[in-house]
Amino acid sequence: MNIPVEELEIGMFVEIPLSWHKHPFLTNNFLIASAEDIQKIKDSGLDRVKVDLGRSRFQGTVRKEASEPPSGPEDDREENIVPPELKRCIHDRTLSAEKRANRVVEHSLVMMRNLLEKPTSFRITAAKKGISEIVDLILRDDLTTHYLINIGSHDYYTYTHSVNVGLLGVTLAKTLYFNSPAHDLHALGVGFFLHDLGKVNIDQKIINKPAKLTEDEMREIRRHPAHGYRILLETRQLTRESRLIVLQHHERFDGSGYPRGLRNEEIHIYARLCSLADVYDALTSQRPYRQKLAPFEALKLMKEEMLSHFQPELFERFVLMFRAPKDGCRN
Repeated sequence: MNIPVEELEIGMFVEIPLSWHKHPFLTNNFLIASAEDIQKIKDSGLDRVKVDLGRSRFQGTVRKEASEPPSGPEDDREENIVPPELKRCIHDRTLSAEKRANRVVEHSLVMMRNLLEKPTSFRITAAKKGISEIVDLILRDDLTTHYLINIGSHDYYTYTHSVNVGLLGVTLAKTLYFNSPAHDLHALGVGFFLHDLGKVNIDQKIINKPAKLTEDEMREIRRHPAHGYRILLETRQLTRESRLIVLQHHERFDGSGYPRGLRNEEIHIYARLCSLADVYDALTSQRPYRQKLAPFEALKLMKEEMLSHFQPELFERFVLMFRAPKDGCRN
């Protein structure tokens, strides 16, 4: 139902009929949390907005959790988002660690390419299952993990970058939180793999431009974290913490990042982990405008020229995780 903005109340779930960049909120659809939210809606120049009563929490009503969207032709439910070969190679005991790692990367690239073609709620749900299998592999098999983070694909496409950052991020989280019940590494893994989801809404000519971006193009690129956050909200996917990975992975510890210029502990710890993986993979991948760096050179550059961007203790752990494992598996 559409109501005048003067009748809005805290707890109403509203849908703003404006392009996301024409209002101060992160998404067009949200629950009004304060009188300040109502004032911001009024300041946007709107006379009326749509209110979803079924998702509102005002006048004693409780918002029901949204169910999975109904199936339909647009969901492509018969399509295999996750290649069946991914699970098979993960559990194939006849493969060496190196061969397993190569095949996991190969099939993961297919999975992420399928997902990013059209990131519907169904496709994200399907991809989460494949990512969960990869996380399980990283948690139990140190030797395969060593190969996974050292033989990633280094052609810089959004889907290859997503896989590389996913593998690096989960491995770093494993070194910090292994066996800790306070951290859901499977949920984290999905956040790392989907950190650049918002780039599906950016003109690919800008993303792949083989030259320095203009100021307008840079502003457009810097919108992708908010785009990704909004997609995950609208498809009702991921935990809040994992969505913050998507929103904050370009924030920098010294406050020089975007979209909000957060600093230090204002940045969620999970986003700080993703930031390290994101920068490292960007440096070690072939880009249209520069040659890739060798792993050692990338880490050296991060230490000597970019250390203020990262939490120092986390950077140290990131460097150490590239050491060869003492044995093949954790028991």
